[in-house]
Amino acid sequence: MTAIDVGDGEDARDGLMTLVISVVEILIETLEREAVRRMESGNLTDEEIERLGRQLSTIEAEIDQLKRDEGIEDGVDDLRGDLDGLVTDAIERLDADPAAYRKPGYSVFGGDEE
Repeated sequence: MTAIDVGDGEDARDGLMTLVISVVEILIETLEREAVRRMESGNLTDEEIERLGRQLSTIEAEIDQLKRDEGIEDGVDDLRGDLDGLVTDAIERLDADPAAYRKPGYSVFGGDEE
């Protein structure tokens, strides 16, 4: 499995901030997908849609400002790319052997684990 090295000292702080912001961005994207799903299914009123849109927009703006303030925009982009690669690899492994995830000790991120 690929390790995420956050370094030490100030590098560790930046690494941890980068990791936290990356996870928050993934959660925001998940919330956006769920909001679209609920909108398309008709489960939200126009007022709820408007409020949700404003809230998500505000959160995204705050996250963008935080990344700029901390100087971690490139680090977040790089980490997101690495995470996307890990997920893609995991999906490809599952596609190659769909029953593999049921094997004891199997990890889609690194094959059989000891």
